[in-house]
Amino acid sequence: MDIGASLKAVRKMKGLSQRELAKRAGVTNSTISMIEKNSVSPSVSSLKKVLAGIPMSLVEFFSIGDSASAEQKIVYRADELLDIGTGPLEFKLIGRDYPNRAMSVMSEIYPPGADTGEEMLKHVGEEAALVIEGKFELTVGDEVFVLEAGDSYYFNSELPHRFRNPFDEPCHLVSATTPANF
Repeated sequence: MDIGASLKAVRKMKGLSQRELAKRAGVTNSTISMIEKNSVSPSVSSLKKVLAGIPMSLVEFFSIGDSASAEQKIVYRADELLDIGTGPLEFKLIGRDYPNRAMSVMSEIYPPGADTGEEMLKHVGEEAALVIEGKFELTVGDEVFVLEAGDSYYFNSELPHRFRNPFDEPCHLVSATTPANF
């Protein structure tokens, strides 16, 4: 997916100038311009912040152009999962077509050096995950934790948090968040 072109199309469809979207999202006009020109690859937190100015969820943004399923799906094959990650991060949403989802469940892969961004994430809800393989660093508030395969976490998402992989191997985890804002 061309994130820059998609953002520009959505912005124009909503009748917003770059300046107005930047103001609503609390970012600079040049940030919007650089994303639309694909001169930068926004972090998940940055893209989420920009989309909040529209307002639009990550799922809505990454589902643009997809047709809705005629019947309620039960099984989602690996090639049907929607990748809502940005840059090197792979966040595959499970059950994107499920009507009125109460939670977001994702398969997440953090390659070595991957990071959700310097800016701490913070949103309404709760989140939990189980590390399947590898290890990564979780920061919640002022605490930093290193989690390895078999470890898990569960916390209030209103606490500032960040995910990164400063290690030499990829980390794979399965996570769930409420409400379903991804």
